[in-house]
Formats: sequence, C-alpha cells, structure tokens
Amino acid sequence: MDDDASPRPRGDAASLLATEDLVPYSQDELKARIALLEAEIVRVEKHRLSAAAHRDAAEALFGRKD
Repeated sequence: MDDDASPRPRGDAASLLATEDLVPYSQDELKARIALLEAEIVRVEKHRLSAAAHRDAAEALFGRKD
C-alpha cells in the first residue's frame, strides 16, 4: 500500500504540546522549549510562504482555479 495515499493525520504535535502540563519543567527547560518553538514557527512560516509562492506561480501560469 502506498503511504502517500493515506490521509494526513489531523491531531498534530502542536495541539498535543498545547495541552502538556508545564509545571514539572525548570526555568532552563522552559527557555529551551520556547527557543525550539520559535524556531519551529520560523520553519513553518518559511514553508507557508514557499507554498504560497508556488501557488501564485501556478495561478499566473494556468489561471486561478475557482
């Protein structure tokens, strides 16, 4: 069976992180977690902009699909 044909799971890691109890974490661990999440935001935003540019290029070539 082709894995690419499988539907993408909707329960993403960010949703799980949002419900995690932060009480056990030290100040240093929280600071490291914030840095990791900020880096992930940059990565996701870069991908979003790339996907938007790809879509815009396709629309310019083939016309907008309504």
